[in-house]
Amino acid sequence: MLALSAEGVLPKVDYAIFADTGWEPAAVYAHLDRLEREVAAPAGIPILRVSSGNIRNDALNPSHRFASMPLHILNQDGRPGMTRRQCTGEYKIKPIKAKVRDLLGYPYPARIPKGTFVEQWVGISTDEFHRAKDADVKYMRNRHPLIDMGWSRTDCTRYLTTLGLADTPKSSCLGCPFHGDAQWRHIRDTSPAEWKDVVAFDAAIRKGNARANATGNRLLGEAFLHRSCLPLDQAPIDHVTAAEWSALQQPSGTFAVDAEELEQGVENGCSPWACRGAETEALQGDFGLAA
Repeated sequence: MLALSAEGVLPKVDYAIFADTGWEPAAVYAHLDRLEREVAAPAGIPILRVSSGNIRNDALNPSHRFASMPLHILNQDGRPGMTRRQCTGEYKIKPIKAKVRDLLGYPYPARIPKGTFVEQWVGISTDEFHRAKDADVKYMRNRHPLIDMGWSRTDCTRYLTTLGLADTPKSSCLGCPFHGDAQWRHIRDTSPAEWKDVVAFDAAIRKGNARANATGNRLLGEAFLHRSCLPLDQAPIDHVTAAEWSALQQPSGTFAVDAEELEQGVENGCSPWACRGAETEALQGDFGLAA
């Protein structure tokens, strides 16, 4: 959408906003710099980078209030589950809303006058049209230009290829539990330093987030980044095992996914107003906190 706006195919936007969780792959930050330099700046479109903090550091800091990542849980009875997902709201939606309020001239807690709003473009293609939805506040009105244009994911890829941007990386946290095996393999095989980072983080969150542990509310079970509920450096990311299939498709207390999701991960996993991760919230398994 940024490129379409910069080229005049779509109207020129006033701003583009990137919500930074602080733990994106290096390739994403490099790509963002390139977009700013080669696409946005020449068109006079400012890219605003907003943040609520570093999600990795916050998770390991016992003194910081941490918005829960959707960690895979192995409960004491052996059943798998997931913790509540709060990270998209805290690290994506919250800082975007704060910036929008600032741009409108009404930072929180100022009351925004009735009828004052921004039009926010959300990059959902026709493949995902059923995920298009409105913002939950009146001062933001969502529009979906790609759907209006009838563009599919394939159309977007074809267009980016003509601009020399075919290598656009997926934006998501390095240690996102919604990664598929292909994404984990890509990190392991192309970026040893980032792989070492996520393996270390996975080991550090085995008993839940540091804040909960510090206050005596330790997780009753074990937390993992990989859906197999094995340490990341031992997880079967090179193939989908029969045991994993069985564990993921239990009839109760768990959730089921298809083969493509196991391999590729949840598409648009942390897109602020189209998070597919929200679909797992109603299907989360049991997990407890010690009293």
